[in-house]
Amino acid sequence: MNRWPVSLRIPVQWGDMDAFQHVNNVAYLRWLESARIAWFERAGLMEGMPDVGPILARQTIDYRIPLVYPDEVLASATAIRLGNTSFTMGQRLLSVRHDKIAAEGEAVVVMVDYRRNEKVPLGSERRARIEALEAAGAGG
Repeated sequence: MNRWPVSLRIPVQWGDMDAFQHVNNVAYLRWLESARIAWFERAGLMEGMPDVGPILARQTIDYRIPLVYPDEVLASATAIRLGNTSFTMGQRLLSVRHDKIAAEGEAVVVMVDYRRNEKVPLGSERRARIEALEAAGAGG
């Protein structure tokens, strides 16, 4: 898959910082979530909600540099592996102020039928939408 077809520019808020005088780790996770949801929307995965849609199964994150106010982050998401009922996303936060990666990681997302509480296949239509989004983001 191609890198970073979806990116959001998000301002670091004063209230994102904690007693250690840097942005709290929970803010990083919220920013990654925002990029992930934007990616879901662009890939058309939210169209079946509330009946069928994506759910986060696992997330990893490696913190690279601490962030402080003022700054902005570029929160980005991409698909890196497609499975039968799930896919793995790459996620990244870039500090605009420092032009450095602040955090990066992966998320495993499963497609679920929420009415039956069961996994459902990605299927050819969803897979084609994901591949089209990723192809449109080539070079990003």
